[in-house]
Amino acid sequence: QVQLVESGGGLVQAGDSLRLSCAASGRTSSNYFMGWFRQAPGKEREFTAAVGWSGSSTYYADSVKGRFTISRDGAKNTVYLQMNSLKPEDTAVYYCAAKTGYRSILPLSWDYWGQGTQVTVSS
Repeated sequence: QVQLVESGGGLVQAGDSLRLSCAASGRTSSNYFMGWFRQAPGKEREFTAAVGWSGSSTYYADSVKGRFTISRDGAKNTVYLQMNSLKPEDTAVYYCAAKTGYRSILPLSWDYWGQGTQVTVSS
């Protein structure tokens, strides 16, 4: 089992930045793909970003590409999501997730989830 705990959410204004953190514990392994998903009210959970085992391969949804950066610190078992130039449409609960195998944008493919952290961007 892997436990994931997110932190760093909050209320910001459009154009501001936030950095989310996801601390992994339990049966942690560098072989896990790590990712961030988000879910806005009334919408389905959607893929946001993912980072591969080594940290060198990153993947982004088109909606955040160029504004968000995902990274991982293996020594700390922590994954980060740096969010710049935030927009009101980025408002959502952000979830950290982990999976074995290869990356996927489908939430059902991921094995472990955090409890989520709220990000609210005001206009």
